[in-house]
Amino acid sequence: YSQPRLLTSGELTLGGQEYAVRGESWMDHEFSTSALEEDQVGWDWFALQLDDGSELMVFTLRTTEGSIDDYSQGMLILPDGSTRRLERKDFSITVTQWWQSPHSGAQYPAGWVIDVLAEDLRLEVSPLISDQELRVSFTYWEGAVQAQGTRAGKAVTARGYVELTGYAHSMQGRL
Repeated sequence: YSQPRLLTSGELTLGGQEYAVRGESWMDHEFSTSALEEDQVGWDWFALQLDDGSELMVFTLRTTEGSIDDYSQGMLILPDGSTRRLERKDFSITVTQWWQSPHSGAQYPAGWVIDVLAEDLRLEVSPLISDQELRVSFTYWEGAVQAQGTRAGKAVTARGYVELTGYAHSMQGRL
């Protein structure tokens, strides 16, 4: 489940200096990622907060053959809080750039175009920094991104988060 645009405040201590921080957070929790099918190797998950007050969450499940599983889906949350479920046919994600990790040797997508056809939404998404690979009990890429594009002919920008698994090794049976 996801809870976007949570009002957040607190203090950050950096180098012995305290800073008051305020903003919005996105809390997301997945209950089980051990349920990948035998032919699925990983997923690409996007959570984006647009400056027009809407949120977009989409994910694709990648197969061993290199295709996208039909179970891939998403959710668009409109500024008024109403939602629109997105099925695989409602959106596309095109990789525009790649980045190779100097740590694991894995190649990760590092630029995307996301199109949500029925919403006339097109976003060009890029990492804030390339090296956001995590090497914990398994190796994957998870990090902050920015986006710019158009919605119904008007310019929009976004900030968000992306999780990329199954590039360094299959996630099947990992969790």
